[in-house]
Amino acid sequence: MEKLKARWGIESNWQIIVILIVFAITGSTASYIGKPILSYLNITTDAFGSFSYWVIRILLLFIMYQFLLVFFGWLFGQHSFFWNFEKKMLRRLGFKRFLD
Repeated sequence: MEKLKARWGIESNWQIIVILIVFAITGSTASYIGKPILSYLNITTDAFGSFSYWVIRILLLFIMYQFLLVFFGWLFGQHSFFWNFEKKMLRRLGFKRFLD
């Protein structure tokens, strides 16, 4: 636990638990609401083919996950941690010029 606290720059075990809960809720929520959104947009395997459908679904889930992560982080009182986590992830993906 101490390595994780040092790496993430947090102080208590309670924060680790809250952060892990936020990650779990965010992933589950993004996955759960992804299919209805695709259905609403009429994106199905019949219309787009299996490969294209899954590419679109994964991209949609990735985008939703980014927003939901910061939102649930804020909701659980860990906004600064998740905002910094998000900026670090987006920098690694090549969006550095949009964040500075």
